[in-house]
Amino acid sequence: MLTGDPQRLPEGRKHPRRLSQTPHPDQGPARKSRKKLQVIICVLLVELCERFTFFGIVCNTILFCTVKLGYDNYLAATVNLCFIGASTLTPVLVGWFAETCLGRSKVLYLCAFLHFFGTAMLPVVAFPFEDFYIDTHHMTHHLDPREQQILFYTGLLAAALGIGGIRAILCPMGAYSLQGYNQHQLLSFFNWFYWLVNLNSTVVFLGIAYIQQSVAKNLGFLIPFTSVLLALIAIHMMRNKLTYKPKKGGSLLTTLGVFLNSLKMCCLHYRHLSGDVASWLDRAKENNGGRYSETHVENVKVLAKLFPLYGLQLLYRACVTQIPSGYYIQTMNSNLHLHDLLLPIGAMNVISILPLLLLAPLIECLTTCYLSKNKIPLAPVKVITLGHACAALSVLLAGLSELHRKAYPLVEQTLSGKVLQVSSMPYFQLAPQYILLGLAEALVTPACSLISFQLTPSHIRGISLHFLTLSYGGGCFLGAFIIQLLYFASGGNFYPNTLHDGNLERFFFLLATLMAINTFVFWSISDRYMDLSVRGKALTTSPLTEKLLRYKACLRFYDTVDHSYTNASIESIL
Repeated sequence: MLTGDPQRLPEGRKHPRRLSQTPHPDQGPARKSRKKLQVIICVLLVELCERFTFFGIVCNTILFCTVKLGYDNYLAATVNLCFIGASTLTPVLVGWFAETCLGRSKVLYLCAFLHFFGTAMLPVVAFPFEDFYIDTHHMTHHLDPREQQILFYTGLLAAALGIGGIRAILCPMGAYSLQGYNQHQLLSFFNWFYWLVNLNSTVVFLGIAYIQQSVAKNLGFLIPFTSVLLALIAIHMMRNKLTYKPKKGGSLLTTLGVFLNSLKMCCLHYRHLSGDVASWLDRAKENNGGRYSETHVENVKVLAKLFPLYGLQLLYRACVTQIPSGYYIQTMNSNLHLHDLLLPIGAMNVISILPLLLLAPLIECLTTCYLSKNKIPLAPVKVITLGHACAALSVLLAGLSELHRKAYPLVEQTLSGKVLQVSSMPYFQLAPQYILLGLAEALVTPACSLISFQLTPSHIRGISLHFLTLSYGGGCFLGAFIIQLLYFASGGNFYPNTLHDGNLERFFFLLATLMAINTFVFWSISDRYMDLSVRGKALTTSPLTEKLLRYKACLRFYDTVDHSYTNASIESIL
């Protein structure tokens, strides 16, 4: 639009008419690019801070519980696994709560407060009170053990809820625009996504574990408290730009409701009703006496095809959680000294992460080479089978390493100010089992995410990822349950408090046997996930509507009837 009247110049020439304040067409994309860059930086900052707090708590919990709280090994491992499982499940639950109840913004601020509160409670418990709380009479004020445990568990619960809210609202996997990606691009995305996550984990495990263990005793829990301040700053900077909403398409409650209604209708069918259906889930449809529409039921039927995949990840995830539980205790009871230098236990976690950091670029190069030569890369389901086999071998090797470790004489070793009797076997001899489990994780996790994306329609991929996350969290709780079950069934022999007095290797051998069976079962059903070229198609319209639309197209092609009458008839039905 042109505005204003022309003005005279001294030379008698006219000013060119000025344009209005409407931005230049080229400024729009540039401004969007800058905004997108700012959002990416803030998301990465929030992701860094959140992972920093999470791994900072995980890599210190067992050492703190055993050395400072006096817990047995099985109980410390159970606490750590339950915290990991809760932190994995809460993004799904908090995300649903934000969408249906309180709203995303309010839930975000509430979870940020809970995260701050939880990570503030942990330093209160972990502080060496005898060093700081001395009154004028030089009397040391100790925190009562019961109060210490209450604060500790309160802090863990609040931190888990806060972590879940931040993951669900600020960094949801379903918000990434992956709808137009092919199989190679999706696999590349997931490889590099988990590569960045594990690169952050490497820094965390090295830094925090060393501070907690060697430098400042229990002050390692102050680092999660400090990093949550950075997360709150990032939220304040971009509070309206970080909350990308995933694409809607169903909910967990609807999916679970379809299953429950189908079971109910199946029971009624055997008692009162007659007639057969193609699938037992079809009994939840309204035209079969159920409560849900045909669209909802067809979507659930697509997801149900992936449930065997999710179910077989439970035991695999229980094996992976041996890194922060069984392997951690095994390393803690080995000789950590290297030329008079006490190395942090987190160094072994870094060894398990190295395969993930190395394999992502290698897999990317190999896949590109295969595609350039018109060859088909290894199917994702075969990659998962190979990863499961590596996990079984890792746990088996852990049992053999435990037998070897107990053959060494005992030596004294100081951890967090407490002298412990540990094996004199060098800790780096445990490295192969860490490497195998890291290799398994590098193979399984991206491939599972790829299959979940490829075999589901775009509008229910968020629900598919939610179920995959539930399987990961459920695997953590399954690992805690197995530890508790075997501990009480063996009278403490399979998960002893003093490793030289028990048989921890039997626990590893039993878990390896279960994982081998799990791998064989997955291999036997892997054919159903072999072909990813045919994506799952959910029903979005009724069959009658589809037939009418096809009939309308035919009429238009042959131009035999009045179009207005046909359009009105179909629109009235729709």
